[in-house]
Amino acid sequence: MANGIIIIDKPADWTSMDVCAKLRGILKTKKVGHAGTLDPMATGVLPVFVGQATRGVSFAESGDKEYLAVLRLGLVTDTQDTSGQVLHRTEALPDRAALEAVLPRFTGEISQLPPMYSAIKIGGKKLYELARQGKEVERRPRPVTIHALELVEQTASGDYVLRVRCSKGTYVRTLCHDIGQALGCGGCMAALRRTMAAGFTLSDAVTLEQVQAEGEALLRPVDSLFRDRPAYVLPTPRAVARCRNGNPVSVTEPLPEGEYRVYDPEGDFLCLSRLEGGVLTSIKNFFGA
Repeated sequence: MANGIIIIDKPADWTSMDVCAKLRGILKTKKVGHAGTLDPMATGVLPVFVGQATRGVSFAESGDKEYLAVLRLGLVTDTQDTSGQVLHRTEALPDRAALEAVLPRFTGEISQLPPMYSAIKIGGKKLYELARQGKEVERRPRPVTIHALELVEQTASGDYVLRVRCSKGTYVRTLCHDIGQALGCGGCMAALRRTMAAGFTLSDAVTLEQVQAEGEALLRPVDSLFRDRPAYVLPTPRAVARCRNGNPVSVTEPLPEGEYRVYDPEGDFLCLSRLEGGVLTSIKNFFGA
């Protein structure tokens, strides 16, 4: 059975679930999941987890992400991107300096009102299902963090390219909408490319065509998800047995406390663990992954 992580450069007009369905067919396995949904119009880094590696999805979803977003000023739509119905349009646009001046207001911890065209559930119904029925319901603003927001360039057509590094749960199209509102002209997202997720970047990504040609050879080991944590090799068969049975393991070496990738002496990745008070306690086991 195939196990591992594959970083897909998601093409436009595919849903994230479309990508998973395609990979199930190519890799001939049912156990496939992704971390961090991308809308159909978006492209870029989509970490996909296969087999036992799906145990790591929650760790990948919770991390920061980075995007290149195209902001179109003077256009407001019901979806907050150019795929939706136009609600407002104006030719009276602010200049680049005005845009640069307003960006600091959207850096740090901010509050976002989830868009109606989103997969958030209220009363058991996904918001986009209600939106397609012409309904709008009350939503509560949610805190998100914009770690970095930079104006990269202005395109020949007059759109602006923004680099956004943000926390989980951030809607970049809502960010574009809100920036337009702050400038008084309205705005929406014209394109989106995710450049980083779960620590993986576009340089790590492959196309679906490459997966079709090379298959399982492109799978990364699951411990690559935790490559920023130090490794610890269990010294004895007894320690390995305790770890495999889910029991804490004493560590005699004077190591810093924190999270570790834990391996058996043969180099097989066993689990992500936390070292505290000289004891390693498993956070998530990946036996066989």
